Amino acid sequence: MFGFIPLNKPSGFTSHDCVAKVRRLLRIKKVGHGGTLDPAATGVLPIAVGKATRLLTFLPENKAYQAKIRFGIQTTTDDLEGDVIKRQSASHVNIEDIKPLLSQFLGEIEQIPPMYSAIQKEGKRLYELARKGEIVEVPLRTVRVDKIDVLDWYGGEFPELVVNIECGPGTYIRAIARDLGEKLGVGGTLATLIRTKSCGMILSETITLEDLEKQIEQGTFSLLKPELCLNHLPSITLSIEEGKRWCQGQKIAINAVNLVTSSEIIQVYNEVGEFLGMSQIIFNDNHPILKPKVVIN
Repeated sequence: MFGFIPLNKPSGFTSHDCVAKVRRLLRIKKVGHGGTLDPAATGVLPIAVGKATRLLTFLPENKAYQAKIRFGIQTTTDDLEGDVIKRQSASHVNIEDIKPLLSQFLGEIEQIPPMYSAIQKEGKRLYELARKGEIVEVPLRTVRVDKIDVLDWYGGEFPELVVNIECGPGTYIRAIARDLGEKLGVGGTLATLIRTKSCGMILSETITLEDLEKQIEQGTFSLLKPELCLNHLPSITLSIEEGKRWCQGQKIAINAVNLVTSSEIIQVYNEVGEFLGMSQIIFNDNHPILKPKVVIN
């Protein structure tokens, strides 16, 4: 059991709930996930099985979301799961008011994460402190937003904006909803969130927990091979003998002529096509050397 599952997380499940369910279905303890999704959110939740859990940090970092933002409402959690702390009519807001503001959320931006988040402060999750009623200063963080496209607009007393957002790791879409509402002077909160891309996996290629269970029962289930999720990184092929030495933790000198990459991390295979793991490229007297980082085989 070695590979990935592009899971479509259902609403109401925590990311850990999904991991626990997969563990039970596959009868294997070593299961992990890439990138936590809030319980109310749905969409792509990358699941790693077996030794693939050691590869999660090497998967692509960029993510994409389809978000619906509701204006005129502010909540304690910056989404509809929290208590409403402010409500006012936003019927006067229109899409033309919003479009010029979206550019302020592009590029590297500073963001205050929601108080109800998994970020740790002094060893405790912020949501744990919030549930106890403790008031703490949420640390500012720099995140990257690459793209915001308007998909739809619904007018009314509490109008809603649907957007596609492409961003880097650690970006809170709830915070964007909150801050956009503040800039409009009416408040805003995240109404729904669907993650459409994560760790190189896309929504159209995901499977549900129900599908997973059926495939396991029917004997048709198969895991995604690691190379399908790591193809953003270069690879190198070693001889059988070199591969054995590399798997034993030895450093392998390689030919610089055959090494065409700016990446410090590289996939390693042997000449019969077996995936061996991930290597770091280091230099000794300007000669490139493969230093084992994660040995799988």
